[in-house]
Amino acid sequence: MLEVREIWKTFNAGTVNEKQALRGVSLTLNDGDFCTVIGGNGAGKSTLLNAVAGVWAVDRGSITIGGADVTHLAEHKRARYIGRVFQDPMMGTAATMQIEENLALAMRRGKRRTLRTGISKNEREQYREMLKILDLGLEERLTSKVGLLSGGQRQALTLLMATLQKPDLLLLDEHTAALDPKTAAKVLDATERIVGKDRLTTLMITHNMRDAIAHGNRLIMMYNGKIVIDVSGEEKKKLTVPQLLELFNKVSGSDEADDKLLLS
Repeated sequence: MLEVREIWKTFNAGTVNEKQALRGVSLTLNDGDFCTVIGGNGAGKSTLLNAVAGVWAVDRGSITIGGADVTHLAEHKRARYIGRVFQDPMMGTAATMQIEENLALAMRRGKRRTLRTGISKNEREQYREMLKILDLGLEERLTSKVGLLSGGQRQALTLLMATLQKPDLLLLDEHTAALDPKTAAKVLDATERIVGKDRLTTLMITHNMRDAIAHGNRLIMMYNGKIVIDVSGEEKKKLTVPQLLELFNKVSGSDEADDKLLLS
């Protein structure tokens, strides 16, 4: 479903601020894979996600999503293949609109516009059933303005909206980092349910080692613009945080893991 081949990305090339963010990264995700991505600051995690999303063009290499070569496609043209949830809970929803109106916008994304207005009774019931999967009671608040929701509720709603059209690829960019631990755990539980229900191919960035181990069927760790660890299946299930740190120290040649990585 996702094939990244030997992609390179350098920022500020030829200047004193030159930074080689990606160094020949290759990654293949099969249909239904849920892959967590972990690494310290500057490891290349967000650069990889943004390259796949088309935020910026890569210097070399190719990116294929669902069999389509999107390497040279603009970001807005890749949107038909991708669902994305950002770190900031405020980015994925319209605060002044109702919950059901936000869902209607997401449901009609990419579809032909008609003169029909409003939300039908059948649609309303459909949205109510969809919201139940979040287990946050939002199905009883369809007409509430999204701006009145908590950060966690808003992020969970954004997640649901990003997956309504069953994207070929779901990108989760540290989508629980701005939430308190209890709320983050609820959003991650909702993520598992939504991804599992539709077997969505998912790439999730996190700084939290426990979350990286606990969620998904595959884990990759990045360091200095490269993928240095790639574990899946039973090997991933048996991993512990100390073992992951030991692996990281071994492949990076350093015992000084990033502060954010350790504190998380």
